[in-house]
Amino acid sequence: MITKPALTMDDVDAMGAAATTEALANDWKVAIAICDEGGHLMWLRRLEGAAPISSYIAPQKARTAAMGKRESKVYEDVINEGRTSFLSAPELKGMLEGGLPILVDGHCVGAIGVSGVKSFEDSQIGRAGIAALKV
Repeated sequence: MITKPALTMDDVDAMGAAATTEALANDWKVAIAICDEGGHLMWLRRLEGAAPISSYIAPQKARTAAMGKRESKVYEDVINEGRTSFLSAPELKGMLEGGLPILVDGHCVGAIGVSGVKSFEDSQIGRAGIAALKV
């Protein structure tokens, strides 16, 4: 048996609050999603003024990062470098920058996805959320 860490709702709430604070501090209108290691949604918030589509994109970015155990930007880069056949990869729908895995002691315990501003700003918000995780 492998024993590994898992996210609690307290963890998720703290990360969500920190990500929200980062977005609001920059006046960025985004959706923020947090999922577990299997890509199952645990937390979602769409800030006032964020495009409705962002509430669909953010969870998919998070899911892609969790299931792949890597930033969703990796997939975007692969596609942009010409490997367009990767668009047919099963179960990956958020292959855009802004999905970040949450890694604890070498284990991927979930991911955070953000959508609504420039991709690197989405990632900045996600990193602020992950930084709030107390491990």
